[in-house]
Amino acid sequence: MSDTSFDLTVFLKNLPNLPGVYRMFDGQNNVLYVGKAVNLKKRVGSYFQKNDLSPRIRLMVKQIHHIETTVTRSEAEALILENNFIKALAPKYNILFRDDKSYPYLMLSGHEFPQMAYYRGTLKKPNQYFGPYPNGNAVRDSIHILQKVFKLRTCEDSVFEHRERACLLYQIKRCSGPCAGHISQEDYRSDVARAATFLSGKTDELIQLLHQKMEEAAADLAFEQAAHYRDQIQALGVMQSQQFIDSKNPNNPHDIDLLALAVSDGLACIHWVSIRGGRHVGDKSFFPDVRNDPEPVGQDYAEAFVAQHYLGRSKPDIIISNFAVPQSLQEALISEQGRQIQFVTKTIGERKVWLKMAEQNAVLALQQKKLQQSSQQHRLDELAKILNREADSLNRLECFDISHTQGEATVASCVVYDEQNIQPNQYRRYNITTAKAGDDYAAMREVLTRRYGKMQEAAANGENVKWPDVVLIDGGKGQIGVAVSVWEELGLHIPLVGIAKGPERKAGMEELILPFSGETFRLPPNSPALHLLQTIRDESHRFAITGHRKKRDKARLTSSLNDIPGIGSKRRQALLTRFGGLRGVSAASKEDLAQVEGISTALAEKIYDHLH
Repeated sequence: MSDTSFDLTVFLKNLPNLPGVYRMFDGQNNVLYVGKAVNLKKRVGSYFQKNDLSPRIRLMVKQIHHIETTVTRSEAEALILENNFIKALAPKYNILFRDDKSYPYLMLSGHEFPQMAYYRGTLKKPNQYFGPYPNGNAVRDSIHILQKVFKLRTCEDSVFEHRERACLLYQIKRCSGPCAGHISQEDYRSDVARAATFLSGKTDELIQLLHQKMEEAAADLAFEQAAHYRDQIQALGVMQSQQFIDSKNPNNPHDIDLLALAVSDGLACIHWVSIRGGRHVGDKSFFPDVRNDPEPVGQDYAEAFVAQHYLGRSKPDIIISNFAVPQSLQEALISEQGRQIQFVTKTIGERKVWLKMAEQNAVLALQQKKLQQSSQQHRLDELAKILNREADSLNRLECFDISHTQGEATVASCVVYDEQNIQPNQYRRYNITTAKAGDDYAAMREVLTRRYGKMQEAAANGENVKWPDVVLIDGGKGQIGVAVSVWEELGLHIPLVGIAKGPERKAGMEELILPFSGETFRLPPNSPALHLLQTIRDESHRFAITGHRKKRDKARLTSSLNDIPGIGSKRRQALLTRFGGLRGVSAASKEDLAQVEGISTALAEKIYDHLH
């Protein structure tokens, strides 16, 4: 709908009495809110007829400029579409859970000798996936267990395919050494099948199978093999006693999620406990963005979490929660899953104990969040005093650093601190292209001009731009002088702070440079404001040097291939494609190199000798 033709009265009058999704926009065409409705006419109209709206919704309604709708076939379909819009558009007045990354899985690949690996992304056949897990540590713990018991390989294909001797993991009995032929394909696949059985929660079935194998091996006088099975049984028994918690169904354990909601002093938390195959694999606390909601309602947060956490993702067999999941949301989840899901709010026995533990963890997480926010706010307040700013005017800080090795592979970093925390998803790296090698001042000029010049253009085109409240420069008077020059060219008035390294680069001895007031001074080592600046500066330095090293190493290895007579762009690309990258080419033998199209035996020897 165009802004000039939108008439609210006419729009409301012509809305259909059908289910669907509505999107509310402000005058700059920014989406304010996305909602679903069983009846679009009644639901959308209620925003302009009720007097008992929450403060958050009242504030939002004042900003509505126009509304768009999409009709669906059912309420369940509307709920799924609403969730997709919320994730794609991140509306200002919707309840948003910021941690929206895909969750990690443990993967057993579909190779002849399957690899066991941490995986995050779209699930693909013929690989087997187990999870999802709440975090990467939970996946790595499971991998560590499986390495001990089943000795499955974890190495990348490029390494596995080019090894002639087994690695250290074989020596310490964490891998059966399939790369060097220490185990047959049949025996290795048996170990993979047992690992999958264990991950599926059928531990008792697996232990019975191993008992049978142990007795058969002992009967055949294969005592070493029998001892191997005995060790596996013992290890599984210990892990089962420590982790197996769904004893209601020991022979058919379920995938269970426990969800506990806690609300206190304007903050809300959902604590998620994940049980897969009867084993507790991890838990995690989630906090919604409540900045635009002065009176949070727990049930609203709970429903938003369930929709955003499960729609479009893998779902457990049972969801146990200390709040009720609306029937329409239950139907949408079941419809999407294609099989029944149990929703439980009242339970007994050990499941009740686990739900109580989840509630306690949610309360503890809220307490920690409050303490963290109090600490971060104190740091910001102290920095605001130093900069002669109002305490509530300082929220978003951006910091820049330059990294290179004697002018090689120069990279600039920009890290962002916002919402009282660092924001890695908003970090940016810039490959410096115009500055001469080793010219840090020119590199700083380029990155600042590129970033803020682009933001100016976006703002001029009516786009919503998040400007920083303060810009930090990791450097001395030279770098801060360049920043001042760029500010004059672009007409910017954002406060600048230079952070110059102290004597011998000693932490706590940094000099702060405030160019617009002409001040240069040091803060006490115990200053909360200094601690905040150090945290952001160190993160900027880490991010810059990491990017620089990647760029430098890639350039050097690529250059190594280019320096070999007879290697042009086509042959270089063929080598990189065949071995999965530069590291794989370096690990390849002469015989393997000669198998690449266009690479003769003589050229393979040249490549091998050059890289070694």
